[in-house]
Amino acid sequence: MLTEPGGDVVEGNEIRSLLRPFLLLLLYERPGHGYELIERLGELGVPGVEPGHAYRVLRDLERARLLRSAWEPSGAGPARRRYELTPEGRGDLEGWVPRLAAFSRMLDSCVARWTEVSRTGELMRGAR
Repeated sequence: MLTEPGGDVVEGNEIRSLLRPFLLLLLYERPGHGYELIERLGELGVPGVEPGHAYRVLRDLERARLLRSAWEPSGAGPARRRYELTPEGRGDLEGWVPRLAAFSRMLDSCVARWTEVSRTGELMRGAR
């Protein structure tokens, strides 16, 4: 379960399938380490992602050759895995953009319709 800053709750299953393009986008912006990517997901508006799930998605993306990783020594603490996008990952992300845009339009339409119906207080015909 993810809690939006305004207190609205988005269930984990609703976001889970979108972690792939979200992580690809963050890695397109710049490479990063796992926990850093989780923090950046929060900044993107996807707070509260479970680390175990994020790492599973990262491993799946790496297996699909959409990103690569390498261990980097850390000045303080253990080595960390650094993830970066591959050209195949960029292509996959580019394929997600129109799908995300269509999804955004569907969500906007649903919210606008709810706003209109709830404002008038009218039930749809046949629902009475």
